[in-house]
Amino acid sequence: MAWHRPSVPVTSDINVTPLVDVMLVLLIIFMVITPLMQHGVNVQLAQAVNTVMLPGADKDDAVIVAVSHDGHLYLGNDMVTADQITEGVEKAIAQKLDKTVYVKVDKQAQFAAVAGVVDDIRDAGVDNIALETQKIDKMDLPPSAYGMQ
Repeated sequence: MAWHRPSVPVTSDINVTPLVDVMLVLLIIFMVITPLMQHGVNVQLAQAVNTVMLPGADKDDAVIVAVSHDGHLYLGNDMVTADQITEGVEKAIAQKLDKTVYVKVDKQAQFAAVAGVVDDIRDAGVDNIALETQKIDKMDLPPSAYGMQ
């Protein structure tokens, strides 16, 4: 019995369609997940009409202090006490050029807790404190917000 070769020539082209499909799926997944990634603890920020964008708050090495609605304090993702804020912030900004501390405060947090955190951050030698807020549109506000009845 003789070995018989097929008469159809063999092509060595690479089929990239499956590779493109996989890459598109990964791209879509990363596009959906990236905005959901936050630094620090998730809090419901106070809403304001005139806000300023804080691009430095999205950096990986940003120093973020959060105050939750129940008064818990967080430095980054770590829960800390009020006594640990000053020392923690001093260590966090020691080697940084940008010595801004970003404070995220829940809209239902007590004012005394927020004032205490700001004082503790100032005690750490920080002059630039940025309070993060959530931007809302003027059209979403009720007329009573403008003093109109």
